[in-house]
Amino acid sequence: MLKNFITYGFTLAFLQLLIACGPAADEQQAVREDVAAVPADMGGDQSAATEEAEFLVVAFGDSLYAGYGLDPKEGFAPELQAALKAAGKDVRVHNAGVSGDTTAAGLRRMDFVLDSLERKPDLVILGLGGNDMLRSLKPSETRANMEAMVRKLQDRDIAVMLTGMLAPPNLGAEFTDEFNVIYPALAKKYDVALYPFFMDGVFGNPELFLPDGLHPTAEGIDVIVGKITPQVAELLEG
Repeated sequence: MLKNFITYGFTLAFLQLLIACGPAADEQQAVREDVAAVPADMGGDQSAATEEAEFLVVAFGDSLYAGYGLDPKEGFAPELQAALKAAGKDVRVHNAGVSGDTTAAGLRRMDFVLDSLERKPDLVILGLGGNDMLRSLKPSETRANMEAMVRKLQDRDIAVMLTGMLAPPNLGAEFTDEFNVIYPALAKKYDVALYPFFMDGVFGNPELFLPDGLHPTAEGIDVIVGKITPQVAELLEG
């Protein structure tokens, strides 16, 4: 496991170099503008499905949620919806994942996404912070943005589930220690559900990653969904 984590760290370090050297900001802004024009949804007539479903869940995150590099039906949101339905839940999972989003970008678009829905969600699964980590943004800023989003959701009386990320050791002990406590600390402070590591079960297995070494394959998404579904189903029951 330690060897795999170190390898993961080197992969992230390489990706950091690519991000620093490339025109990522303009591309990401274009993506966000497209999403602002058309609310994210990975299939079908959202308004009809939302009205018909007993539960509405919003998957609010970055490329790991958006289904980067996958067929639209293979992403996290549609696969989670299918798994929950197989578990007997009448649920619609709305895909509000945007590739490239940092916590700051997520905070800026959260109200728009929520206001665009046909009704108030029963649960928002919130998973941002990976891109902050890749850009070595200050963990204090990441935490502040995540906290602001949790508070926005609680102010609307919407249940929250955080999905955490872990920083690799190559970013330094100080950064890693400060980043890795963000999600459990917020979960405890605001009494919200926590899934500690979104990539649990996938991390350390290269066969479950796309060639970029960062995003899960369809099979990787299946592993993630298989692990997270019981907790989501339990939250919907409560």
